Amino acid sequence: MAAAVAMRGGSSDSGGFDKVPGMDSGKYVRYTPEQVEVLERLYIDCPKPSSSRRQQLLRECPILSNIEPKQIKVWFQNRRCRDKQRKESSRLQAVNRKLTAMNKLLMEENERLQKQVSQLVHENAHMRQQLQNTSLANDTSCESNVTAPPNAIRDASNPSGLLAIAEETFTEFLSKATGTAIDWVQMPGMKPGPDSVGIVAISHGCRGVAARACGLVNLEPTKVIEILKDRPSWFRDCRSLEVFTMFPAGNGGTIELIYMQMYAPTTLVPARDFWTLRYTTTMEDGSLVVCERSLTGSGGGPNAASAQQFVRAEMLPSGYLVRPCEGGGSIVHIVDHLDLEAWSVPEVLRPLYESSRVVAQKMTTVVHA
Repeated sequence: MAAAVAMRGGSSDSGGFDKVPGMDSGKYVRYTPEQVEVLERLYIDCPKPSSSRRQQLLRECPILSNIEPKQIKVWFQNRRCRDKQRKESSRLQAVNRKLTAMNKLLMEENERLQKQVSQLVHENAHMRQQLQNTSLANDTSCESNVTAPPNAIRDASNPSGLLAIAEETFTEFLSKATGTAIDWVQMPGMKPGPDSVGIVAISHGCRGVAARACGLVNLEPTKVIEILKDRPSWFRDCRSLEVFTMFPAGNGGTIELIYMQMYAPTTLVPARDFWTLRYTTTMEDGSLVVCERSLTGSGGGPNAASAQQFVRAEMLPSGYLVRPCEGGGSIVHIVDHLDLEAWSVPEVLRPLYESSRVVAQKMTTVVHA
């Protein structure tokens, strides 16, 4: 019986039983529900009362008059211990959720790298076969066909073609965010963990500058998308963003035509602006996607007159992939792929426009925030 009482006292959250030092190991003090209620209220006001305060409590609370001061002291000690254990348990559960989500990210990154290795091995074998079976002239012709940059800017003069452009942008963005469309190189020093930003990578050998980040946030996907679409509120380089028009895409998504102006990193060069199509949609697994790319036209947008002081830059398929995370929160994938027209900048300033690392550093600030 004593053992049963001891077990019950050790597991009680209400503080109904407390062991008093100096007594037998099986002896516990039992408190009535009314006494526990009073002690809980006192604990909220003062979790660690002094000896004089405990004496005062016994005098002011008749319901505690039959309890010794040492018993009151032990009750508060045990109550603080239980409180500390609950807080530690909550903290460990939160860390475990983050580690689980980060493990999922790392597994996906590992799978992407394995696909990239397989693709490179296949391409290497194919190129070797070509070198063995074709002439040098044919090799040169074939190589030019392979490496010729695609026409990333699409003509949107025909409104009926906007949905096709949006769907193509969606496919290309996903291939960058989770696939092998770009050869990503993880930035040094970015070690993923429960307290880190996440996984940050920069492009290697692609057109323009590009960076990708994956991280965890303690917000639901819809709230994350709402914040990310309001770029001026979190991106200090964004001077203004205006939605020119918006209409449903017919598949539950929306298409927007966006005009955005950016600040220049120095007053020695003109700032950049963008005229883009932004496509928002929901995937079958519940993930939310916002993808964006530039449209044809140097004067597009509602502020065409004021745009003359800007250099029109190009946004290649970029965007955000936000997936719900088990236990709450979201896993966010961000891709920025830009051509900032570095040729128009003095050579001494071109590193500001040609470095994917600069884009990644700005991106880490966004994910961390």
